[in-house]
Parts: sequence; C-alpha cells; structure tokens
Amino acid sequence: MMKKMNIPTSKTSLVLFLCQIISALDVPLDSKLLEELSQPPTITQQSPKDYIVDPRENIVIQCEAKGKPPPSFSWTRNGTHFDIDKDSQVTMKPNSGTLVINIMNGGKAEAYEGVYQCTARNERGAAVSNNIMIRPSRSPLWTKEKLEPNHVREGDSLVLHCRPPVGLPPPIIFWMDNAFQRLPQSERVSQGLNGDLYFSNVQPEDTREDYICYARFNHTQTIQQKQPISVKVYSMDSLNDTIAANLSDTDIYGAKPVTERQPVLLTPTGSTSTKVELRGNVLLLECIAAGLPTPVIRWIKEGGELPANRTFFENFKKTLKIIDVSEADSGNYKCIARNTLGSVYHVISVTVKAAPYWITAPRNLVLSPGEDGTLICRANGNPKPSISWLANGVPIAIAPEDPSRKVDGDTIIFSHVQERSSAVYQCNASNEYGYLLANAFVNVLAEPPRILTPANKLYQVIADSPALLDCAYFGSPKPEIEWFKGVKGSILRGNEYVFHDNGTLEIPVAQKNSAGTYTCVARNELGKIQNEVHLEIKDPTMIIKQPEYKVIQRYGHASFECIIKHDSTLLPTVTWLKDNEELPDDERFLVGKDNLTIMNVTDKDDGTYTCVVNTTLDSVSASAVLTVVAAPPTPAIIYARPNPPFDLELTGQLERSITLSWIPGDENNSPITNFIIEYEDALHEPGVWHYQTEVPGTQTTVKLKLSPYVNYSFRVIAVNKIGRSQPSEPSDQYLTKSASPDENPANVQGIGSEPDNLVITWEPLKGFQSNGPGLQYKVSWRQKDVDDEWTSVIVANVSKYIVSGTPTFVPYEIKVQALNDLGYAPEPSEVIGHSGEDLPMVAPGNVQVHVINSTLAKVHWDPVPLKTVRGHLQGYKVYYWKVQSLSRRSRRHVEKKILTFRGNKTFGMLPGLEPYSSYKLNVRVVNGKGEGPASPDKVFNTPEGVPSSPSFLKITNPTLDSLTLEWGSPTHPNGVLTSYTLKFQPINNTHELGPLVEIRIPANESSLILKNLNYSTRYKFYFNAQTSVGSGSQITEEAVTIMDEAGILRPAVGAGKAMASRQVDIATQGWFIGLMCAVALLILILLIVCFIRRNKGGKYPVKEKEDAHADPEIQPMKEDDGTFGEYSDAEDHKPLKKGSRTPSDRTVKKEDSDDSLVDYGEGVNGQFNEDGSFIGQYSGKKEKEPAEGNESSEAPSPVNAMNSFV
Repeated sequence: MMKKMNIPTSKTSLVLFLCQIISALDVPLDSKLLEELSQPPTITQQSPKDYIVDPRENIVIQCEAKGKPPPSFSWTRNGTHFDIDKDSQVTMKPNSGTLVINIMNGGKAEAYEGVYQCTARNERGAAVSNNIMIRPSRSPLWTKEKLEPNHVREGDSLVLHCRPPVGLPPPIIFWMDNAFQRLPQSERVSQGLNGDLYFSNVQPEDTREDYICYARFNHTQTIQQKQPISVKVYSMDSLNDTIAANLSDTDIYGAKPVTERQPVLLTPTGSTSTKVELRGNVLLLECIAAGLPTPVIRWIKEGGELPANRTFFENFKKTLKIIDVSEADSGNYKCIARNTLGSVYHVISVTVKAAPYWITAPRNLVLSPGEDGTLICRANGNPKPSISWLANGVPIAIAPEDPSRKVDGDTIIFSHVQERSSAVYQCNASNEYGYLLANAFVNVLAEPPRILTPANKLYQVIADSPALLDCAYFGSPKPEIEWFKGVKGSILRGNEYVFHDNGTLEIPVAQKNSAGTYTCVARNELGKIQNEVHLEIKDPTMIIKQPEYKVIQRYGHASFECIIKHDSTLLPTVTWLKDNEELPDDERFLVGKDNLTIMNVTDKDDGTYTCVVNTTLDSVSASAVLTVVAAPPTPAIIYARPNPPFDLELTGQLERSITLSWIPGDENNSPITNFIIEYEDALHEPGVWHYQTEVPGTQTTVKLKLSPYVNYSFRVIAVNKIGRSQPSEPSDQYLTKSASPDENPANVQGIGSEPDNLVITWEPLKGFQSNGPGLQYKVSWRQKDVDDEWTSVIVANVSKYIVSGTPTFVPYEIKVQALNDLGYAPEPSEVIGHSGEDLPMVAPGNVQVHVINSTLAKVHWDPVPLKTVRGHLQGYKVYYWKVQSLSRRSRRHVEKKILTFRGNKTFGMLPGLEPYSSYKLNVRVVNGKGEGPASPDKVFNTPEGVPSSPSFLKITNPTLDSLTLEWGSPTHPNGVLTSYTLKFQPINNTHELGPLVEIRIPANESSLILKNLNYSTRYKFYFNAQTSVGSGSQITEEAVTIMDEAGILRPAVGAGKAMASRQVDIATQGWFIGLMCAVALLILILLIVCFIRRNKGGKYPVKEKEDAHADPEIQPMKEDDGTFGEYSDAEDHKPLKKGSRTPSDRTVKKEDSDDSLVDYGEGVNGQFNEDGSFIGQYSGKKEKEPAEGNESSEAPSPVNAMNSFV
C-alpha cells in the first residue's frame, strides 16, 4: 500500500485546508464546520498604532474580532477601564468593538486624546488589540514676525529661513511666488530638508520681493503661508546712496568686485555629524554648499560601496536617499563639494537601529485533549527586544495557573492539554524604538469524526486516466481513514491504490472494472462515520476518421470529414477552427454533423482546419491543410512548393551596397511568383534572420543596400501558389566598414513620474543601426521659454534618463542624439515633454444642481484655474450618493457613484436617480496624477415620481356575490401615496371582456370586500397606486365567484387566485329540460319574425352558406344588466350564416355585412332592435386589454357577457 502527502484534489473537490500546519490536527476551511466549532477570539481589524485623526470629523477607532461564540468587547483608555456608557458622545457599533466618538455633534477631539486598547472575550479566551495612540492633527498658524529685507552682494551665499509651525503630522514645505508659481530651483538654488531655501551664490536675477514659504498640512487639507521675504542683490557698480545708508563703512569700502570663492558647507556645519535611522526606513543625508562657481556634490561611502538598487540622488545630488535601510548600511558617508577653486567635505556617521521585527511570530494552535504543543515567539531588533507573555490579556505571571503550561523564555510548552487549557496568548516584543504584539490562541477540541465530502457524490473519469475520490474529514483526535469497495466490501490495499493524508483515494489508472461504489470510513475514540461515493468509467472520445489534406481549385468546394466515436452517456460538441481561430463569419462555411464544407473557395481560405471534439471529461482534435490553386489538379500533375534556390554569389561589394545573384530551384508545376531575401547579422544577432527585400519570380539578381558595421550573410526563399520553399544555403559573409550613426533614437518622450522629476525615454537603436562600436546617447534638455543653454549627459546601454529636482509640470525641450566611436548622428529634432504632475491644488467652486425631473439632474461648476491643476487636465469627477428616501426617512448604506466628464467641461447630467430622495454630491478635478480635493458636499432632493406596482394582490374568500382583495404597498413608492385605483370587469369563457368598473381606494387601506357580484363569474382585476405625480404600473389578477354556497371549496394556502366549483349533471335536471324547450320556442318565434321582416323590407340580406348545419346550440339570454350568460353542450359548435348591421344612416356597406342569426345562436355580440329585428355583429378578434373608462366607440352588447355552468 502506497501513502503520500496531500496533493491537489480534483476540481469537484472544493474543500480547502489550512495552509499553516501547526499541529497534528488540521481544521478544514469548511464554512458549515467552522460555524459549529468553538474558537477563541481573533482580532481581525484594528486601527493603526499611531492614529492621527481629523479634529473636525468623528473619530472611529476600529476593533473587529471573530470567535465562536461571538466575542464581547471592552476598552481601556490610558491603562484604565473606559466606560462608554457614561459618555454620551461615545457609541460602540452593534456586533462589533468599533468605537465612534461623535465630534461633529459637539465633542472635542482633544478631550479624547490618549492610548486605547480593545479586548475581545468569549468563554474560550480573550484577545487584545495594539495600544492605539489617538492624536488629533494640528495645523497651527504661522507666528507673526517682522521680516527685514535681505540686501546681499552679488556672489554671496544666502539662506532664507522658513521655520514653519510645528504641526501634526509635520507639514510639506514648498516655495512659491505671489502668483502661485513654484520658484525655480537648480544646483545653485535649492530647498533643504528643513524647508529653508539655500543660495550657493546670489545673482542679480534673484532680486524679488515675493519669496513665500508655504506649509501644506495634508491631514486637514490646509495650506498656510509665511509673509513674503524680500531679496535685493547689489554690486558695487550699482551701489546707491539708499543702499549705502544701510551698510557700514567696512561693507562699503571693503566691497570688491565679484570674485570666485571655494566651497563652504552651509549645512551641515562642521566636518562631522551623526545620524540614527531605523531599519526599513528611508535614509536621507544632505549637503548644501556655498561657493562661486556653484559647487557640485559627490557622495561616497568610506570603506564600501553605495547599494546600487536602493540608492537615489535628489535635489541636484545634494540629497543622498537610500531606501529600505538595514544594519549593513551603517557606516561613514562622505559628501564632497567641489568647484574650480577647491573642495570641502563632511562625514556623516550613520547608525542603523531597528524596532522589533518578527523572526517567528506565534501561530494559532489547535490540539486534541491529551496532545502536546508549543507556542514560539522570536523577534529581533537593535537593541535586542525583550519578550513577555500574557494570557487572555493578563501578564502570565499573575494569570490563572494551568498545569499543562510551562513558559521557557520565548517559548510556551503545553503537555497533555485538556479542554479547559483553551486560551488566547499574547507575545510582546519591545525595545526603545517600538513594540510588536501578536495574539495566538490554543484551542483544545474534542470532536467525533465528520466527513465533509457530500454523500453519494458521483465521479466520472475516462478509462486509463487517474481517478481521485475525495473523503474530506475532520475530528479531534484526528480520525483514521479506511476505504472499501462497495458497501460491505473488504478494505482496499495494494499498490494499485494511493492513499493521501487528506483522505483522498487515488486510482492511478482507472479501468472499466474500477467502476462502482466506494465507502470511506473515518473513526476516532469518540465515534465513527462513513460516506459513499460512486465512480463511473467512460470510454474515451476518438476521431475515427480525421480530416485529410486537400488541394482544391479556386472556386471549387472543399469538404473535411471528422467522424467521432464517444461514450454513449457523454454529449460531445464539435467545433471547427481555421488557423486555431474561429471560422470566418461567412455563409460559404457549412458545418454539418461530422463534416465541414467550404463553398466557392478563394485564396484567403488557405490554411489549417482543425476539428475539436469536447466532452465534459476529455477533448481530442485533428487538423488538415487546405491549399487553393489556380489550375485544377490532374492525376498527371503534382503541385508542390518550389525547391530552394542555390549557388548564391556576392559581387560588386561597396561600403553601402552589394549585388546578390542565385539560381532558382525546381518550381514543381507552380510558377515562382517572387523571391524573398533575408539577412543575418553575425556580429550583433547571430542565428537570427531578418527580412531584407523581395523581387519578382522572373528576377535572379538584386542590388542590396547595406548598413555600416554589419557582418552580413544572405539567403533566398522562393514562393509559388503552393507556398514557400525551404531557405537556400547562406551566402558568404561580408563585413561592412564602421561609420557614425545615420539615425537617432525614435519615440523620444519626456514624462515625469514624480512632481520633481522628468523621465526621458527613447527607443534604443538596434545593433545594425549603431553603424560602429561604442554606441552611446547624448541626452539634452532645457526648460522651455526659461533656460538658454542645454543641459546634456551621455549614457550607454539604457533607454531612460531621469532628471531630478525639476519644478512641477513645466514644459521641457528634449532631444536624444546617437553617437559611436566614429562620431555623432545628425542633429536630432526637439520634442516637448513635461516634468511630473502633482495632485490638483483646489476644488471646483460654485457647484450648482438643477433637478430636471425625478430621475435626472444637471450639475454645474466653475472650472479651476489651469495653474492650480498642476498637470494635464483630464476632466472632472462627480461623486454622488443617496442619503435617504424622503418618504421613509431611513438611512441606508451609502454607495457612492462616480461620473467622469472629460476635458474642461463645466456641467454634466446625473441619470438614474431615485425619485423623492435626498442626495449629496461633490466635484473634483482630475489630472494625470490623480484627483484634487473635493468641493463641499452639495445637497439636493429629487421630486416625487410615479410609484412601482403594488408588491402583491391576493384575492380570497369567494362567495356567491363577493370577493375579498388584499394587497401590499409598492416596494418603491417614489413619493407619498395618495390612493389606489381598482378596475375590474367580467370575462366570459371565450375570454371576451365585459364592462369596466373603477374604484378609488384611500392610500391607508390594505384590503377591500367587493359585493354585489354575479355568481359563478370570472373577473379580471387591475390594481395600481398613485402619488401626486400620477399612476404607477398596474398588477393584474383573476378570480371566480362561486356557483352556490354548497359549492364552496376552501382555497389553497398561498393561492393567487380563488377558484370554486361543483360538479353536476345538468342534462338530467327537470328544470333544465323545461328551460331548453322554452328557449327553443322563443328562438323559433324570433326566426319567424326576422324572416317576415326580411321579406318585407329587404334590408337585411343573409348570404347562404354551403355547409349543412345540424341542430344549432341554444343559449338563454338574460336581461340587459351587463352580466354574462351562456350554455354549451359537448357537441361541436356549428356556425350559422352571417347577417349585417345597419348604420344609423340606413346604408349598408359590403364589408360591414357580416352578421347573422347564427352569431346570436353562438352567443357573440347579439342584439335586438326595439321592433324585434335582430342586428348582430360578429368579430373574430377577442379583447385582450382592459377598456379604459367609457372610451369605447361602441356600447357593449347586453348579451356579451355569459355565465358558464360547470
């Protein structure tokens, strides 16, 4: 017997097991099972440790947990119990531990500052959250200060101090002018990490009075500005009396012309400094120097290299940035500032410390009674963190004792656990830089075996393929699994079976005799359970006649056969493909049961046709090629692809051209149409053949253009109607001389990836385009309309260059030029790119909403100034959501909808609104970086609309002359209901409709009893609701009044229609025989009267029919009371002859002469005039829709309604 670890089971087995195997007991992720098993609490969601909140909004402190039974929640604040019942501003969400502190209703955020911790507890233990520090964000105002103008001599250094207010979190600093334009920065002028603006040397163009430092507090969405700073740069030539009055004699008489100065560090000061950074953070080191000419900065690490993939230079290389630092990044970093007069350096000693991080976090432990287990908690850090344990939130030293538990440093050892050993343990790893807290429960379960695989599950496999029979199970202690063939068969053993740890039985090669019932038995000391599954073995699907290769004359017919054999219980589907894609949508392709026929084939029908046969268990396919030729094939002629050309020869070798000639191979009865010439570049891409050109089939020589610095080989391929030949043997190699590049890179673009950079990209030249060794690229850029000189850099083996420290979203002129060891390519053309975008600064203003109708509104807004977009304006987004229904006044889960309006639009339509509802919306501008701030929420209400149909209409309690109607109010009233309208009318057995009655019902009613109805009559009801806007859609129903009280049958529960009847044999009733005789006599008299009237006036001609009629059916007439009456026996209805109806003007139209006494005999629309003559009109078209009021053009016939005796 073979045994294996778990393998993926078949698709039909969807039982998944825990990926963390932490003990001998595995708990399947079966939803039904997990609902039944007891489990200690687990924290599933919590707020961050350092939680900075907006003081203007409600504070939500999250704490979600799961467990069985569901846990209860409690909180501590600053280490003591937090009684939320005593604070009216604090509520806890139902079935949750999440706290909501109502700040928007009068609470003060500062009053709730502190450290919070949540505890989730049930009968099996208690889990705790992290300590959550709640701190309101702060954006204090700038302190007022008197700023003196800065008078600076040309060439001197200058520092403009920002000194922003201390906010929480710290603000983002940037400098702009009074026109809200970013101040240009460069190697000479740049912003430091502390926000100050540094000038390595000042120039006359630095003179301005609007150097403004801005502080952006992202958490509160506010921006504050410092008072403008004035800078005046002067030289001795321009020194005037006003400036001299502000200077000392030494400054005036000691002033010298602008002279160059060697570098001096502005920050940091001194020759050395220290820096401590935490593991995983970003290390930022800064050096800014003064000097003239402007110094350049270079960074090195003493005794080592800068990490290649994690090092970045920013702010014109004044800032060294290393991401994801580790202890290995500790060391001395030297920045060197250099210009033509000298250099200066500064050494920063970096020490990388580490807050605790996990090596092995404790994991949940599920054990059976009597088992052993361990919880391991290992963490590292710098300094080494200390480990402490808690049990159910209490330090383990003072927690209730558990004899099965032993603490050994970072490990808890459990021996011979019992059910009372279940608990939640907390591991705390802490040092001076932080802490980690992990919850891990010990859950001791005693459960009898359960089999999770559905009973009597059917498995179907193809013969000679593996069969996997599932037996997903659970129990504690872990059950043993045994398999049997049949219900009472012997236990399965032997090498022909594989038993997997998850209970699955594998039959590696299932045969026909493998079919049958298999029984899985799971047992442990608490019980035993078994389950049966069934295995069916199916015959494989085969293609017994495959499609064959076809050569068909153009406009002929091609047919491919695909005859299959399959298991009789499987339903195959046959699909045809052309070149592995669906067949063209062309009526010429005819797909039969086992064939494909192509009518009137054309050249485009050439290709490979594949027959694919699929069943639910297997798939097979077969293919054949169709070749379309011009001439019909004959037995004497064989058409084939041409033989390859041979004897390739190179002549006329020049630097940029060469002549290639060849001898064609045999064309094989199909003329060669063209030759394809390919080349190989053995120097740059050996073994890769490229298309060079092609020539007509009558040509055997060609002059080829060549590129410099390519080692050419050529080959030739012949082509005819049948296809391509094999390639010829390669020609001799020919190496061309080197030259400078002929072309520059294509697709040059400049797009910023960050607000302060410009990413220049291009398509690199291919090897044969380099024209020589040493291929490089000269990348040049300058700010459009600002800089006069180009900044250039030469790079190699890349297709991208990043320019850092750029202003946000400004245009740049860019060009990329290729060069090699022999020179430059021609001067490239310039392209315009833009530095990186930043999020828009302002929200659209003056948002207005115009409600058009109950489901549509139009929103207007003012466009934002383009300079505040800070990127490509992509459009505006309107966020809108329903707040509540005005009729029900109940809030619901807010589902925001978003509409995007492209371009610089200032309005948009909001469709699909719900009537009589309150909505909110806001508008945001969008650029390539993202969305800007939202405009203030705008509230608007939609007017009432028509309601939906009533939710139900139920008709009950039928009597001789009454019915009871019950209904439900509309699901969507869409306003205030004013009333209901009930319309009803009788229906006879031929589904013709009688007079329509309409009743108005108050909106607060939900039932109605209709009285004075006709007995044994079917009625159709139409019911709808109204608001002040109008009527909603209607709901219809039908019901029947009973024949008499003895015939009442109790209606079925839940029936939508009330029906009652009584079976009687009326043909033997005395009263019926007498009634029929009276009716026959009456009709005979009427016939005589009509006949006399017809002969006397000649106004009612009756056309004789050819059919002989037996006894016509007789039906009684009731008085003209609008009710129905009809009798019909089991004989076939036999129509009489048609008469006519005379209009009021006494004229008779031919098309109207379709009435007769037979129509009256059939009981359809018969009518007598006052003088006793009969006028009837027969209509073969029956009414299907209800009449609306009295709008019918013709009054209903008094005999139009009939009662049916059942």
